[in-house]
Amino acid sequence: MTLLTYLRRKLGLTGTKLGCAEGGCGACTVMVSRYQTHTQQLLHYAVNACLAPLCSLHLVAVTTVEGIGSVARKLHPVQERIARAHGSQCGFCTPGIVMSMYALLRNNPTPKMADVEEAFQGNLCRCTGYRPILEGYKTFTVVRHKHSRCVSNVILYKPISNQHVSDCKLCVFEQEATPLFTATDFAPFDPTQEVIFPPELMSLTKGQRSGSLCFRGDRAVWLQPDSLDEFLRLKWEHPDARVVVGNTEVGIEVKFKNMVYPVILAPAFIPELNTVTHTEDGVVFGAACTLSHMGAVLKEMVKTLPPHQNEVFLAVLEQLLYFHPISDLNPVFMAAGCKLTLMDKDGSRVVQMDDSFFTGYRKTTLRPQEVLLSIEIPYSKKNQFVSAFKQSPRREDDISIVTAAMSVTITPGTDVVEDLGLSYGGMAATTVLAKKTASRLLGRRWGEGLLEEACSSLAEEMTLDPSAPGGMVTYRQTLTLSLFYKFYLMVLQKLRRASKLTLAVCVSVTCVLQAVPEGRSQDDAVGRPMMHLSALKQATGEAVYCDDVPLYENELYLALVTSSKAHANILSIDSSAAEQMPGVVCDSDSLMSRLVTFLFSVQVTCVGHIIGAVVADTQLHAQRAAKAVRIQYEELPAVVTIQEAIAAQSFYQPIRTIQKGDLEVGFKQADHILEGEMHIGGQEHFYLETNVTLAVPRGEDGEMEVFASTQSASKTQSLVAKALGVPANRVVVRVKRMGGGFGGKESRTTVLSTVVAVAANKLKRPVRCMLDRDEDMLITGGRHPFYGKYKVGFLNSGKVVALDVSYYSNTGNSMDLSLSVLERALFHMENSYSVANVRGRGYLCRTNLPSNTAFRGFGGPQGMMVTESWMNDVAQSLGKPSEEVRRLNLYVEGELTPYNQILDQFTLDRCWDECLSRSVYQERRAAVDLYNRQNRWTKRGLAIVPTKFGISFTAAGALAHIYTDGSVLLTHGGTEMGQGLHTKMVQVASRVLGIPCSKIHISETSTNTVPNTSPTAASASSDLNGAAVQNACETLMKRLEPYKTKNPKGTWEDWVSRINLSANGFYKTPDLGYDFDSNSGRAFNYFSYGVACSEVEIDCLTGAHRNLSTTIVMDVGHSLNPAIDIGQVEGAFMQGLGLFTLEELHYSPQGVLLTRGPGSYKIPAFGDIPTQLTVSLLPSTENIYPGIFSLQAVGEPPLFLAASVFYAIKDAISAARVESGISGPFRLDSPASAERIRNACSDRFTKLCPPAEPGTFRPWSVQV
Repeated sequence: MTLLTYLRRKLGLTGTKLGCAEGGCGACTVMVSRYQTHTQQLLHYAVNACLAPLCSLHLVAVTTVEGIGSVARKLHPVQERIARAHGSQCGFCTPGIVMSMYALLRNNPTPKMADVEEAFQGNLCRCTGYRPILEGYKTFTVVRHKHSRCVSNVILYKPISNQHVSDCKLCVFEQEATPLFTATDFAPFDPTQEVIFPPELMSLTKGQRSGSLCFRGDRAVWLQPDSLDEFLRLKWEHPDARVVVGNTEVGIEVKFKNMVYPVILAPAFIPELNTVTHTEDGVVFGAACTLSHMGAVLKEMVKTLPPHQNEVFLAVLEQLLYFHPISDLNPVFMAAGCKLTLMDKDGSRVVQMDDSFFTGYRKTTLRPQEVLLSIEIPYSKKNQFVSAFKQSPRREDDISIVTAAMSVTITPGTDVVEDLGLSYGGMAATTVLAKKTASRLLGRRWGEGLLEEACSSLAEEMTLDPSAPGGMVTYRQTLTLSLFYKFYLMVLQKLRRASKLTLAVCVSVTCVLQAVPEGRSQDDAVGRPMMHLSALKQATGEAVYCDDVPLYENELYLALVTSSKAHANILSIDSSAAEQMPGVVCDSDSLMSRLVTFLFSVQVTCVGHIIGAVVADTQLHAQRAAKAVRIQYEELPAVVTIQEAIAAQSFYQPIRTIQKGDLEVGFKQADHILEGEMHIGGQEHFYLETNVTLAVPRGEDGEMEVFASTQSASKTQSLVAKALGVPANRVVVRVKRMGGGFGGKESRTTVLSTVVAVAANKLKRPVRCMLDRDEDMLITGGRHPFYGKYKVGFLNSGKVVALDVSYYSNTGNSMDLSLSVLERALFHMENSYSVANVRGRGYLCRTNLPSNTAFRGFGGPQGMMVTESWMNDVAQSLGKPSEEVRRLNLYVEGELTPYNQILDQFTLDRCWDECLSRSVYQERRAAVDLYNRQNRWTKRGLAIVPTKFGISFTAAGALAHIYTDGSVLLTHGGTEMGQGLHTKMVQVASRVLGIPCSKIHISETSTNTVPNTSPTAASASSDLNGAAVQNACETLMKRLEPYKTKNPKGTWEDWVSRINLSANGFYKTPDLGYDFDSNSGRAFNYFSYGVACSEVEIDCLTGAHRNLSTTIVMDVGHSLNPAIDIGQVEGAFMQGLGLFTLEELHYSPQGVLLTRGPGSYKIPAFGDIPTQLTVSLLPSTENIYPGIFSLQAVGEPPLFLAASVFYAIKDAISAARVESGISGPFRLDSPASAERIRNACSDRFTKLCPPAEPGTFRPWSVQV
């Protein structure tokens, strides 16, 4: 049992969350404290409770988020500051982030900002964009001056004119500023007032005679020896026993790979395995030393030792900086010739870590009864140079694509190679030495001739099979050369005594700009940066999510049985093994089986297709039984990719077309015509709270109460009722809050909720299911991958006069919402540009993948991404600046879109000009060009990109009750998923009723209070529900008017009596409707506009990039709540950053999803924020906006602005290609991963590693 299961299921402490079960998201972070007797130190660690075995916590104090503070009792400063700094949106990740910060402060009460950033390397957040979290927590740091990283206050600025930009160009005058939060209001942090280590544990630890422990479970025995002799004896008796110290690997093997280890040995606290010894040759670390302890020791040694002895230590520290436990250090140990002491009960032996140490994948030369006692890391010698390199998709907490360590010893007084070690990880099943290359270079001079030979030799020696696991074969081979070249340059610099080139950390000032309303009453909550209503509860772990609902007495747990084939007929299902497993619950209708009925159809159409379900007494028992179900298939041909669908003409109907003008005339008019294509990859929602449903039969009249994490309560109600065969009035769906949604919980949640409800109804007992992260990613689908083909006609000036574009969407195995997604892509095919003659066609590709679904932007980002690709191509083909061509083609007020809607209330030109001004674009452009002339192997790029996003949705309802004590209970049809909808609705009600927000409460969203609601989606929830709330509250105010008139000096409480104090509200968006056949009607109620400018720096040798600067100008109208809106802009931008530069879903050619968790699927982390981020809410002076109180939608529109980073990367690649004599347009698919960037920077190294011919091999993954 893990610590997380014990906390949540045994103790009922639900503040600690389950996000991934593999230690990759940090939602389950707690602090553990232990008194170490041999050092007499008290140690505090932040640990992942989802991996920490309960058995390992003997004599350990565990502190959870509930233990440090609560809303009812007293908040801890760590909890208060993240909440009041607006750093908690959906809140599901917040307890884990709070505990990471708390553990840091327990070890270091006065941290630097770098310490804070390092502490958060294991934490992910999908909502906030990270900036407000760092802003709140920088108040704990010792350095908070202007030029430390992430240090400025979040500021609400009054509008400034262009001449107000200061000389430094990156900061804005602050004398007019009003902060979003005031740090001086925070409760002071006093480290002397923390909870002490329990004295009982201290006494027990000091007084224990034997630390030996034995725990026996159903399938395993946990043995914890307290001495080295006992450990060696146990390993001799149990040679196949698995040794566990941290459980980061074994925990995942047991959970996800179904491994069973009957005997586990846990030697973590044996003194000899934790000692650090300094010798004449180096430093010896015990095998159980933590990596953080190793890092601390080496840092101290580097400070005191002569520089020439530190080369190996610095290489180790370099790898530890962004360490991932899988193999990052092995190349360093191998290149440095580290010595390993191995031991069994008969004695010890020392082996050198070389290419003979690893005998195969996850196999070493250790004999079964041997253990690793220690590792000796040697001092480097004079004239020895050592470097380590790691290239991974994401810089923080990520598995390497290729990792390397290189060591060269030069003959004193010369530049001749005396000894050379080149070690690589990621180029074979084990860490390998490039021995042939190294031997060829011995005796050679360290110069250009050596480099040429090394590269050609490495290209021959470091080869990979084109079908190698992990894919990226050409990229990995190129990296072996590129990393050697980096090493070559470093050594050359040191030999020439040149100062090492370092990249300075840029100033990181986050300026959030917004017009402050003039003359607004202080009592009016609208327009104020009010904290998210649930933020404090979320920071203390008291906010209740669906799986936090206490267990019912007779509750059962459900696990799904899913298909392992992409397209097949089911021949048979054998559930006999599952029926015999512990805890599986009897299905009363079945004579033979205790398995809940299968819900399968005859045919499965994707991997992850739900076939059936097993119900048992616990989650563990249900999941084990589900895995024991055996299914026989007859496989059928599968269509996986868009290209396969095109070849097979596998499309859903209809094929959509929008056409305006005359294409033939347009292309004749054009001076130039170009054609191109682009693929945009899909994206996983990665809401921190996976899909979860709890169904509770109410025992009479077929009533069912469903607690669900869904954006669509009414749709869930409708489909559950249909599945149960009862009217909708017998089903109540309740949604308190969600831990993120992003569109992924609009339609796909019903796949789970209907199954759970059927099981609960059949067994007449409550049934719960929360999907594991890997299940959720496998089953629920994500953003649609798109393929776009275009033909563009344009004049010499750059003006586009004709466009013919086709979109192909990978829909998956059902239509779901795909037609609407494709239609929105077509509605955004011109983005913000006026094109007189245009045709767009959209095709829905029917494939054998899980059905793709709604995702923030809903097809708009894919449509606009293709637009910006052809716009970029036009500029490049003409040799004109891209910003000039974009500006030339921008819409102006009053023009018609391709679907014949007039653009009124147009602010895009203002956004564009303000973004150019605030980003100091022309100065940046000149600086980027200068940088690129001066640097060959790093290049910078700059891009400015607009967005025009249509807003349309239908209707919403609300219900308001006023009680006789003056308090108000408000309900509306929208659901809270972190976007602050409930907070904004309270602000609306507060203004209309004229009472403080503190008198108004929203409990939950439920179908028995507001019926027939629209899904909370399409960025329109504040518009729709706000208008419905306004309608209900105005009705109440009309009823109260006679009493206010009669008693004008009375109080609110005096007026609210003796009348009907309950009112419904309703709102429907007027005059919406578009007809594709006639290309007429009104597709959108209005448009949201924004512009972003981004600057990046790429490493041409590795493909890595850094986000240097982003300036966003977004028109949100008159913001209801600037703090929440700014959070939405930043969160959407970071999600777009993931979509366009980082996040890749890998599928096998057979349609199996290979990326099923944070270990293999990387969303942006804290370190991916642009170093300089400026967000400006466009100042509004007129009430021209159609939304309630003149607001504009903000949830989805900013996401596409992250395309500015993609096109800045493309700009940088263009500069690199010019160095190789290549110019003009080129294809770059999305996301702009390190692999794609490196391969596009064509140079002499890429030419040495040509890709294999397509069709000659079976790739590891395919572009779907």
